[in-house]
Amino acid sequence: MNKLDIKTLGELKNSGYKSESVKDELRRNLITQLKKKEEGGFEGIVGFEDTVIPDLQTAILSRHNILLLGLRGQAKTRIARLLVNLLDEYVPYIEGSELFDDPLNPISWFGASIVKEKGDDTPIGWIHRSERYTEKLATPDVTVADLIGDVDPIKAATLKLTYSDERVIHFGLIPRAHRGIFVINELPDLQARIQVSLFNILQERDIQIRGFKLRLPLDIQFVFTANPEDYTNRGSIVTPLKDRIESQILTHYPRSIEISRKITQQEATLTQEQRATVEADGLVKDLVEQIAFEARNSEYIDKKSGVSARLTISAYENLISNAERRMIINHEDKTFVRIADFLGVIPAITGKIELVYEGELEGPAKVANILIGKAIKTLLLKFFPDPEKAKKSKGANPYAEIINWFSDGNTLAVLDDLPLVEYKKVLTSVSGLKELVKQFHPRLVESQQLILMEFVLHGLAEFSQLSKGFLDNGFAFSDMFNSLFNLQPDDDDDLDIDDDRRY
Repeated sequence: MNKLDIKTLGELKNSGYKSESVKDELRRNLITQLKKKEEGGFEGIVGFEDTVIPDLQTAILSRHNILLLGLRGQAKTRIARLLVNLLDEYVPYIEGSELFDDPLNPISWFGASIVKEKGDDTPIGWIHRSERYTEKLATPDVTVADLIGDVDPIKAATLKLTYSDERVIHFGLIPRAHRGIFVINELPDLQARIQVSLFNILQERDIQIRGFKLRLPLDIQFVFTANPEDYTNRGSIVTPLKDRIESQILTHYPRSIEISRKITQQEATLTQEQRATVEADGLVKDLVEQIAFEARNSEYIDKKSGVSARLTISAYENLISNAERRMIINHEDKTFVRIADFLGVIPAITGKIELVYEGELEGPAKVANILIGKAIKTLLLKFFPDPEKAKKSKGANPYAEIINWFSDGNTLAVLDDLPLVEYKKVLTSVSGLKELVKQFHPRLVESQQLILMEFVLHGLAEFSQLSKGFLDNGFAFSDMFNSLFNLQPDDDDDLDIDDDRRY
């Protein structure tokens, strides 16, 4: 007999069903998955396999309430939502019960009364695990009534009940999460007096509403998320509440470019058309991730705030869209991402970094360009020799012909909307550039070769071997020393004005 066909309490008893707490249910299903060598319900979480996930599994096996502590964009909410996968697909409840009472162990007045009245004929329903998850974002305006409940005068008047009757209570979010998972995001944002109201629920599993002598043995798996409390000016977790949360688990940002890239590629939302027409080489994908790594170590950015993984996801989406825009404008069927397309990721960076005083002086867009430049400088060394060491070396400098070409008075503008033919023509005009790329990377398709050629120019500029200027829709390269010698006394101010217009 399909369990969903069970419609009464009597049939449920005859089926051999036994009541089980939600924490025991999570534990049992986790054990089953671990024995099968599955991921333990946390599919899609990348980079936590050896750190956060084992701690989570240990906490679940211990039947603990959990606090996920970490900076923004570290998948804390995603992890909490995935806990639903460890619940049974369906569990029975007493039909009509607002607390989804267990038919064998009702806790509400309604549940206990209907079982007493109808006995084995009590109607039974089945609730899916997706309905057993409740999430609340902590904000300063959250009240005890929102979370726990309050007396409902309208209900009292409608049912003609006195305020001493338990039925006048309107239950809050936490009692309604009975037999499920309840998540409070950004716990420090909850006012201290509201945090205090959670003490009894966590320790004694009961609630108090407006003086009612009410004991509800709630069955809830609590999960809280928070930034480290000493990193936030908005509030903190009161010590007695923190003491009642049995397991505190620290999350972290991706620890390698490879892991970060995997997360971005998994989470980025691209259309089928974009995937089919815009090619992104491994270099530009790594460059996107390197920007985030540079940001997390930047003196311009508040390390206490963190740099969310959403930065790289949004940046990659903008990168693809910028290339797509060029393709559409130039009436091309396909295209590939170029270094110049990184102008398009600046809006994705500026909204996701919190600047310190020095960063505010520079401005968010200029800081974004600085981060892109540092990322290029870091990655150049993975593909080509160090330009500074090559310059000081007694041997042949592989960059000499390129630098000399600019020293002869040549300049180069690489715009982000150039058609492929023009883009290729511009880059191949630089003496020695194509040969350099072929020397160190001889087996590349044309698109990869062109990207690396442009990449070298940006890299040499970051190592102060060339001068790079910002145009409205691209970059201009010229000789470093000529550009310095040609500066007039007031040029610095003019450059600042131009920079402001560009940024």
